[in-house]
Amino acid sequence: MHATLPLLEHTGFPAIRRRRLEVLQVNVGYRCNQTCVHCHVNAGPTRKEAMSEEVMESALAFLRASGVPTLDITGGAPELNPHFRRLVREARRLDRKVIDRCNLTILEQPGQEDLAAFLAEQRVEVVASLPCYLEENVDRQRGDGVFRSSIRALRRLNALGYAQPGSGLALHLVYNPQGASLPPPQAQLEQDYRKRLREGYAVQFDRLYTLANMPIQRFGSTLVSKGQFGAYMRLLKNNYREENLDAVMCRSLLSVDWQGFVYDCDFNQMLGLPAQLSGRPRTRLQDLVRSDLEGNPIVVADHCFGCTAGQGSSCGGALAA
Repeated sequence: MHATLPLLEHTGFPAIRRRRLEVLQVNVGYRCNQTCVHCHVNAGPTRKEAMSEEVMESALAFLRASGVPTLDITGGAPELNPHFRRLVREARRLDRKVIDRCNLTILEQPGQEDLAAFLAEQRVEVVASLPCYLEENVDRQRGDGVFRSSIRALRRLNALGYAQPGSGLALHLVYNPQGASLPPPQAQLEQDYRKRLREGYAVQFDRLYTLANMPIQRFGSTLVSKGQFGAYMRLLKNNYREENLDAVMCRSLLSVDWQGFVYDCDFNQMLGLPAQLSGRPRTRLQDLVRSDLEGNPIVVADHCFGCTAGQGSSCGGALAA
């Protein structure tokens, strides 16, 4: 694995500061049942990192004290953390919106047969990875059989009410480019996805989010191996749009790793760039209870151009859509 942080640290990215905190994004572990080429977490079946119940309790304490309205749970495959369901239940008892960043195939893993029903029962918003509507492209990026498994999972979620009118159960899909290119316009691609999935597989969803591939971890290392890292960074910088700075997710999101340390975003977490919030080299979430983070500077590096190039990119899709 090639380290990409040394290639990103010397940056001309503009300084930005935090606004009011709206989303607590918690990475509950890096273990995953898939090994995807574009993964910025370098997640996979052999990863051992997993958030403990103690750290999860600090996240719940933060939610209680701060009033932050949304808990965004990610991984790896977050559902593989043995305490995932407790975290969801407790956050829902606090009347918080809960997002599960789901790879879909996890719904067919042994021991997860009731996972879809659990998510529906708890009224969890599902943000599901499906990097293309073509079977060969998905399997090339994510592994043989992933597309068919994902379609079965989507049908199961639809049958439980997800993406059905009036159900209140939101199901969004996530697109990533196949390689070193920017995502196409989100609105048009959403129409294409909707038509292909409805007509070909009787699948429905609410929104499509297009995300740029970040030049870090597994994808960044692949770019270095292929001699494409410099060209991809030029693509991101040449397509930088200043107006996207107003909507980048790090202004209103706080990222927490499996040990409870805080970062300005999940990408900074994977680069080991902790948030500078308390004067310490690293800050735990438990030390920020009742802290006002608004106005604090955000740690930036060259990978930030990935969020601001073209139509922009965030955990909620294109910024300019």
